[in-house]
Amino acid sequence: MKRNKQIDVTRALALAGTFNFLCCCARACLLPFLTLYFRQLGLTPAMTGLIMGTKHLITLVWSPVASLLSKRYNKRRVVITLALVCSPAVPLLLQLIPPTDVQQMGTCNMSAMRSGPTQSPDGNPLMSSVRPATLWTRTLPEVNTAVASQSAVTFPAETSPETESAPVVTTKTSLSQREQGESHPQLSQDNTSVVVNSSLAEPKNMLQTTVSVAAPVRSKRSKSAPGEEEVEDGRFDFLGSLKVMDPQHQLFFLILIIVSVWECTSAPLEWTADDGLHEYLDYADASDRYSSTRVWGLLGAACGVGGAGLLVGQLSCLIADQTPRSVVHFYCYAGVAVLALPVAAYLPLYLNKKRDRANGLLKAAQLVRGSPRALLCAVTTLLVGVASSAVDNFLLWEMQDHGSSELHMGLSLALALLSQAAFPLLAGRVSKLLSPGRVLTVGAACLASQCFYYSFLWGPWAAVPAQVFSCFSGGALWWAVKVQCEDVATPGAERSVRRIYSSLSLHLGSGLGSFAGGFAVQRFGLTWLFRGVALGLMLWCVCLPLLQWKAPHQRRINYSRLLAADASEASDSESEQDRDWLDKAMEEDRGNNNHGRRVNH
Repeated sequence: MKRNKQIDVTRALALAGTFNFLCCCARACLLPFLTLYFRQLGLTPAMTGLIMGTKHLITLVWSPVASLLSKRYNKRRVVITLALVCSPAVPLLLQLIPPTDVQQMGTCNMSAMRSGPTQSPDGNPLMSSVRPATLWTRTLPEVNTAVASQSAVTFPAETSPETESAPVVTTKTSLSQREQGESHPQLSQDNTSVVVNSSLAEPKNMLQTTVSVAAPVRSKRSKSAPGEEEVEDGRFDFLGSLKVMDPQHQLFFLILIIVSVWECTSAPLEWTADDGLHEYLDYADASDRYSSTRVWGLLGAACGVGGAGLLVGQLSCLIADQTPRSVVHFYCYAGVAVLALPVAAYLPLYLNKKRDRANGLLKAAQLVRGSPRALLCAVTTLLVGVASSAVDNFLLWEMQDHGSSELHMGLSLALALLSQAAFPLLAGRVSKLLSPGRVLTVGAACLASQCFYYSFLWGPWAAVPAQVFSCFSGGALWWAVKVQCEDVATPGAERSVRRIYSSLSLHLGSGLGSFAGGFAVQRFGLTWLFRGVALGLMLWCVCLPLLQWKAPHQRRINYSRLLAADASEASDSESEQDRDWLDKAMEEDRGNNNHGRRVNH
């Protein structure tokens, strides 16, 4: 690119904003509802947390590496195109995996349970009314694999020893029973649907098992000799190939592999496009205007999650060919990602070979480590990532347990994103009332209050009022982080320092929070997960102002920003006045740093 080539900054900003809007819209169509889909497949909270934690750690490691490789070999546009093509295609493989033997009840079944027993198409009752707030799936080893894909079992989260030792009726049929079924067809047909209540005297410890078979002919496909394996349909044979594990763990590892491949294809997109667009605008001395395009990402995410929730909420529980309506999220994600392909073809990308992004991240890490206030900010973003992972992974579970459908969930999350996008309108007034350090504390405290509120939900729309506080827990918090980055960064290192907080520290906290949150939900339940996260984050908010008060305040002068206005017209020789101004600024900077050291000692 030559210096005399005309650069259309307005066009570049419009393309960047459109691209961010479409990419964030595509991800928001699926990602917020992904853990809900895992629950419907039959994964436990611990398995869900392990999968989501692995996803965050892959993003943490692979995003900077892929961005560096694409810059080194000048393949940024190729990487962006491949990410937009492959990332929507890989998650569609999840639709080929059947649920486990024990299927988690979906949103439709949750709603039906509060109104009374659910009936099958032939009129037989399937399950009675129980409290869905403590339900997840467990596998019965006694259930025969011949009818496992057609069974549905519901358990309470906490069962007494008497319940666990209660008798369980299985569907294994002996040879004599099969002969009786052949001689008495009516008897064989009546035995194809069995409902067992193992404890009628104690309703709270009731173990309810429902086993239904689609056709009477399947009762004749039981074992006829010891050691003989039955032939299943193609989907179950795929899971049965891993004979060393039960079906639920087979499902877990298959989903883990698919999600890992998916994240490897989608993680390079954000960093690669961001680097190319920023370097292009930086070449035209308009890099400061690039931050204005980020609000379009929040608006796109709000449209994606709200639109997908509204669309899925209007559909029936099952669509064509008995397909659950949750698959619409996957197709919405793929469709919007395809719309971003033409925009990606016209993105103005520039390769600045003079800057090494790997060295930039290392220098940024050194700058953060050398500033006590920057370290406190990094710890805060780490804890915010832990708390955010609990909300992202399990808030929809809590809302589903209290009667919320995809419509309630989508609109609630959309309101949170819109309130976060509206914070720039309040940033001027907030900066006059509170310092950036106090804004950081207020933002973390608002997030803790939201988590505590989520533990007391009572209805489908109960989560909506708390979403308004995302204006501070999201918008204000990251505004304070941005100001901290400007204080600690040296010229040219602003974006690298910002990525230490917004990407590396946040994803590390989200990964650790997902691992711990999944096991916490399985051990203590959803309610205590949110209360524990709120308590831990609130304790940090109490300690943070004291630590900030003791830490010295060091502020660096951003010379590149001060000289950016005259950089294009500057000559090789400088006037004495300019030299005096620069020397004076450097002396003031050294004086501020020496004062900070004296206070520290």
